[in-house]
Amino acid sequence: MNTIDATTRELLEKTEFVTIVTQGPDGPHVVGNWGDYLRRLGVEGDRIVLPAGHYNETEKNLQRDNRVQVMVASRAVKGSRAPGQGGVLSGTGSVQSEGEAAQRAKAAFPWARGALVIEIQSVKMHL
Repeated sequence: MNTIDATTRELLEKTEFVTIVTQGPDGPHVVGNWGDYLRRLGVEGDRIVLPAGHYNETEKNLQRDNRVQVMVASRAVKGSRAPGQGGVLSGTGSVQSEGEAAQRAKAAFPWARGALVIEIQSVKMHL
């Protein structure tokens, strides 16, 4: 059974912005990415792939502690109480400069040095 269910998939297909949180030595480190970049590289089962430009601090954090959280939201997805849905996807991640995901990211985004690959382990909806 996939962790990324139909509602989560719809949210990923409609989000405009993706917020990515890793744990740094001094606390949380937050970076972002665009929803359309996520959709270009795709959601594969319980794995999401994003292009990685700089993400140097994110990469260092993931090498020390590979846990990551991703927040997505969209008013275009029906929430449980009102229009709009948001959720936090938790899992493990790595910045990959080689391999299939990195090659796809570099081909789609010439500025990318690789791919941020996140294996989703749990999803919690917030709205």
